[in-house]
Amino acid sequence: LTLEVDVDKAVESELLDEARNLQTKLEKDGIQTQANVKIENGQAVLTFSDSAQALSVYQKYGSTKSDVNFSTKDDQLIISLSQSLVERIKREAVEGNIRVLHARLDEFSVAEIPIAAAGTNRIVIELPDVKDQDQAKAKIGKAALLELKVVEDAGYSEQDLLEKFGGILPEGMVILPGKSTSRRGVDTYYLVPKYTDLTGRLLKDAKVGLSDRGLGVQHGVTITFNTEGADRFYDMTRKNVGKPIAIIIDGVVISAPRVSEPIKEGNAIITFGDSGSSAESIMKEAQDLANMLKSGAFVTPVRFAEERIIGSSLGKESIQKGFLSCAISLVLLFLFSIIFYKTSGILAFIVLLYNLLLILLGLIWLRATLTMPGIAGMVLTIGMAIDSSVLIFVRIWEELAAGVSMRKAVDTGFKDAMVVILDSNMTHFLVGAVLYLLGSGPIQGFAITLMLGIVSTLATGLLLLRTLFNFVLDTLRFDKISI
Repeated sequence: LTLEVDVDKAVESELLDEARNLQTKLEKDGIQTQANVKIENGQAVLTFSDSAQALSVYQKYGSTKSDVNFSTKDDQLIISLSQSLVERIKREAVEGNIRVLHARLDEFSVAEIPIAAAGTNRIVIELPDVKDQDQAKAKIGKAALLELKVVEDAGYSEQDLLEKFGGILPEGMVILPGKSTSRRGVDTYYLVPKYTDLTGRLLKDAKVGLSDRGLGVQHGVTITFNTEGADRFYDMTRKNVGKPIAIIIDGVVISAPRVSEPIKEGNAIITFGDSGSSAESIMKEAQDLANMLKSGAFVTPVRFAEERIIGSSLGKESIQKGFLSCAISLVLLFLFSIIFYKTSGILAFIVLLYNLLLILLGLIWLRATLTMPGIAGMVLTIGMAIDSSVLIFVRIWEELAAGVSMRKAVDTGFKDAMVVILDSNMTHFLVGAVLYLLGSGPIQGFAITLMLGIVSTLATGLLLLRTLFNFVLDTLRFDKISI
């Protein structure tokens, strides 16, 4: 799948932020602009009462930032960005969307889904083992572009709203559809500002819950803004008490609760009313939205530009060789165990097979894709697992050489070797954790497999192997086990 990133929208958002920040400073100085900020031709335009006031603002704030340029034209102050800043914003918009896609498609970085930039405004995603294009799009999910805007007016159709303004849409405004609250489809349209400085990029958390606002208990998603977002949310609610605030996802007004008082906590609730759907489907819709918002809204909107299905022959030979290396390792370890440790070696090999089974179960639970780095982690784990058994066997052999009984030698061997095994495996686990936290892509896949292997090695080496020894000595009543 190839996604096209609307990088110009990211530049517009930066311009809007600069204009909003300037407006905040002007309000503190008692200076009011005449209308909403206009974004046109890659510039933000603020209109003042006269040219003298525009010039005064320019002289006071015009040289505060090196990458932001100010100029005046009549009663307007024009804000523009330097070319280097524009290029950086566009590049960071693509990189930010790639991070969001990684969070949505590969939460634990074990599926190893290739997601890469292509050119200046495109992202290429390769989803393995997906043949249904609609299914692939569903995995990526919506843009989840969250915006909060003050509702200036509402109507049952776009035409109803336009007629109130003589058929001409007010400057700086846009009409958005509302989410259907009945089986008739969309039945409410909202007039809201075209731009807002309260978006999903200021979101701190999103979680599913229940809401009771006098309309009965409803499923909802509670969204929490960060410090900057909470301040902006408080400012918006303080200035618009009695007005509805539209909560907008991907250009659709999900809900528009009315502000009864300023909200300082930085929390809002997106409710899902009864639209003829079952409680289960409404709950799933709320959970999906919470997951998308939590993983991160796209920095700037994207659209599907290209879809292709290709074969999966590339790398097949390498993966086959990887499995062959695993098989050869197992055979060699089996022979090593039998030759050097006889019956005890057979028990160690059984434990090793369970160890591999636990690793595979862990990878299935994480929905991981077993690729070359993962196979490398498994091969390394095999060596580490048999090493734990060898440490125990050597300690048992030393006790037997000292003349103690088999039962006591086994107990002492496991007890004394435990500290060494724990120390060795925990240091390896810490290395794996560092690789996972600081690495990316295949490195994280290797680290996850390594850490799973260490956990399963401790479980099987210290618990299962000892259980097998106890079974042979106590249940089968063997006096001695060859070692």
